[in-house]
Amino acid sequence: MARTALVVGASGIVGSATVTLLQEQGWEVHGLARRPVEQPGVQPIATDLQDAGATAAALRDIHPQAVFITTWLRQDSEAENIRVNSAMVRNLLDGLPKPDGPRHVALVTGLKHYLGPFEAYGKGTLPQTPFREEQGRLDVENFYYAQEDELFAAAKRDGFTWSVHRPHTVIGKAVGNAMNMGTTLAAYATLCRETGRPFTFPGSAAQWSGLTDMTDAGQLARHLLWAAQTDAAHDEAFNVVNGDVFRWQWMWERIAEWFGIEAAPFDGTVRPLAEQMADDAPVWREIATREGLAEPDLARLSSPWHTDADLGRPIEVVTDMSKSRRLGFTAYQPTDDAFFALFERLRADRLIP
Repeated sequence: MARTALVVGASGIVGSATVTLLQEQGWEVHGLARRPVEQPGVQPIATDLQDAGATAAALRDIHPQAVFITTWLRQDSEAENIRVNSAMVRNLLDGLPKPDGPRHVALVTGLKHYLGPFEAYGKGTLPQTPFREEQGRLDVENFYYAQEDELFAAAKRDGFTWSVHRPHTVIGKAVGNAMNMGTTLAAYATLCRETGRPFTFPGSAAQWSGLTDMTDAGQLARHLLWAAQTDAAHDEAFNVVNGDVFRWQWMWERIAEWFGIEAAPFDGTVRPLAEQMADDAPVWREIATREGLAEPDLARLSSPWHTDADLGRPIEVVTDMSKSRRLGFTAYQPTDDAFFALFERLRADRLIP
């Protein structure tokens, strides 16, 4: 009998990578999204998780052995983030038919567990780096904590196992995604090459010269499936990154070289992409028309606000993965290779020239 999975947020960066891996491993995949996109071999489920009744109706005949929650909705305040995103997890888990066999539910959150929500991002008293799972929660309201609490309550009630996965910034492809550094940097480099503007690092001196790491979407998908299939990983929270560390002063040169441009010298001044790219939509549309690109709307490809938040942090951010390693997860993904693979895919899919 085929193993059955439900991927929530199936068209996003993490969700689409998870769908691909599950299909490669022979799983039957249901993909849930508000507006599902066509994904070969995926059984689409269209529903709004904010609507409890509609969610229950959409899921009434679905009996997945594994559920992967890879989506969230950004709101104007953390209070609204908590209200909306906790309700989405609650409505999903309440709406699923009760397990008729073993079930595992994996929730993807992130390093805001340690850094705090956007309203207090990287401020106040933070845990020492590298971040470790046992460091626990900050004394601040955070929608990640609210999502976890909904997961824990439903697991206790319904008897399924769970895992929480905390990636650093995710590298992967998804058009229209709210947090997409890789495609944002690809669009920015393309615009710099087109206009002759300097390819200027937008972030802080701490990020330029400090150590950091990232998480490839394929690496995260492997981690999700590993936890679902590994008894020792059940009912545990994990950090998940590629396994290497780098400094942006090195990576910026690597990205510039891939696009055939020069990296501008960094003088320590923060120059946010939200400002640098503020007037670039018409330029991108011209490039898209001339080159026959698939997406002429720059806003659907880039998320400068999120890239600025990550690259503007005043502290070095490194993530410890010892917990996963001790339990047997050994996958590794060089981060520069992850960027280059993404850029190649964007070019092949006619999203960049």
